[in-house]
Amino acid sequence: MKLTFDGHPIQTTPGTSLLQLVQQLGLNGTTLADRPLAAKIAGEVFNLNYIPLREKDTMPDRPSIRRAMAASGGEVHLIRYADPIGREVYARTAQYVLFLALHRLWPNAKAKMSCTVGPGLFIAVSQCEEFSVRKLKAELRKLVEMDIPLRRQRLTTAEAIARYRACGQEDKARLLSWRKESYFDEYIFEDFSDYFYGELAPSTGYLQVWDIQHKAGGFMFIYPDPKEPDQVADYVESPHFFEMFSEGERWGDLMDCQTVADLNELVDSGRIRELIRVNEALHEKRYSHVADLVCQRGAKAVMLAGPSSSGKTTSANRLATQLRVHGKKPILMSLDDYYIDRDKIAPGPDGKLDLEHINTIDTQLFGQHLARLFAGEEVEIPYFNFKTGKREWRGHKMKMHRDTVFIIEGLHALNPLLLPKDLDSSFVFRLYVSPLLPLNLDDHNRIPTSYLRLLRRIVRDYESRGTSVEGTIGMWSSVRAGEEKWIFPFQENADVIFNSSTLYELAVLKKHIFPLLTAVPPEDECYDEVRAIVKVLNFVQEADVDDEIPPTSLVREFIGGNTFYR
Repeated sequence: MKLTFDGHPIQTTPGTSLLQLVQQLGLNGTTLADRPLAAKIAGEVFNLNYIPLREKDTMPDRPSIRRAMAASGGEVHLIRYADPIGREVYARTAQYVLFLALHRLWPNAKAKMSCTVGPGLFIAVSQCEEFSVRKLKAELRKLVEMDIPLRRQRLTTAEAIARYRACGQEDKARLLSWRKESYFDEYIFEDFSDYFYGELAPSTGYLQVWDIQHKAGGFMFIYPDPKEPDQVADYVESPHFFEMFSEGERWGDLMDCQTVADLNELVDSGRIRELIRVNEALHEKRYSHVADLVCQRGAKAVMLAGPSSSGKTTSANRLATQLRVHGKKPILMSLDDYYIDRDKIAPGPDGKLDLEHINTIDTQLFGQHLARLFAGEEVEIPYFNFKTGKREWRGHKMKMHRDTVFIIEGLHALNPLLLPKDLDSSFVFRLYVSPLLPLNLDDHNRIPTSYLRLLRRIVRDYESRGTSVEGTIGMWSSVRAGEEKWIFPFQENADVIFNSSTLYELAVLKKHIFPLLTAVPPEDECYDEVRAIVKVLNFVQEADVDDEIPPTSLVREFIGGNTFYR
């Protein structure tokens, strides 16, 4: 059978792995930047230990070849660290080796995935008075030098539950009790077994670039720099972000909902309705607190930013409601109306328009308007017509009065370039909104915040814009790239970071999204991304409780029925 690896043809024989073929072609590389970590075949990502042609596929009575290879026509795309999928493979590999090292050093310690902060992953460690970063680093280096092959083995789900329960990993046993499939795949070395919901690198030796820093309650694992993979990324402390994520974990404790198994039990018992009510009450309390801070500051403007599908519009409206309780007269503004005409934007080096770039906003005009509004002048605000791609003037005028507070929402709202240098910044309150979901699958598998935002966007794009799952996922990488450049670097500038996640929404979103995801065929280019979403949702119990969700809820911005959109 003939295969092609990134344009390099090679003849394979039964039983030969992708890794062996890569080595035969001389494509293996010696540095992390050059070394393939996995392979993509017909929309699916595979471990390099995958065997594309098995012995039984060549038997006269079994003439078929493996589905993915047949669908791709033998085309194999190698994935390296520069690829976002490659970074996910590297991260999962690091997590497996980290938990293996922790188990070998301190078998009775409890280690839990907490959150990602920039290029760092925080892992909390408890029940271990002897924990030492120095010892952990030494053990990790030892495991990397051992170059242990990372191969999955299959067992029944019942066997897996019994194994995890026997070794004290009750979190995994509880999660697997909700698994519908009768089998389960795991990675095992000596007496340690674990699983991460996606592919790993072929062996521990691939974990070449990393650092570990001590942090109260555990440690921070630092990943390689995406632009310079052979160097450890620069890690900058983000105390505001970290504190807000910690608050989310405290909310999980309060509502007895820290893992997907907890959520499922709440759905099964009907107590999810109580979870919804408490979660919405906590959000309302936070909006009220932010309004208190805005009024205490005497702010004339709230600059409200956040990544895609974080709930910025609903947050702006709910904050406006709370400000009215204080006797304020809030006025909502959108930075979108200060877009420059599309035909006046210079394309990038690739010939395309980067619509996430700060240069697409007329920062000078916005700054002039804000300064004039602060000075008490009447200002005509532009309107951006997205159909024509041009700015229009429709006679929409604004003026600041004694009780006015402008709430200005947009992607770049925290960027300092928006504010004139001579503007008194003490009158500006900065608010960052992001769904920092504290819910874990189990102690070793967290659900990334970007995952929840993608689910929200898929549902909203389909329901309100008629965009397919493939369409939304196809643009997601460019959306994420824009966020890395223009949102995340400024989040620590915020006076307050608002956690817009809700602990119940995975169970609610599943009803809306699962039929869309399962309709995507395996040969589709985005199939692996879809499969990764489905792997998580397969563990989540669906909840038909839309009637319990208030019309002002952030979740309503995505599933429909939001009061502020009527």
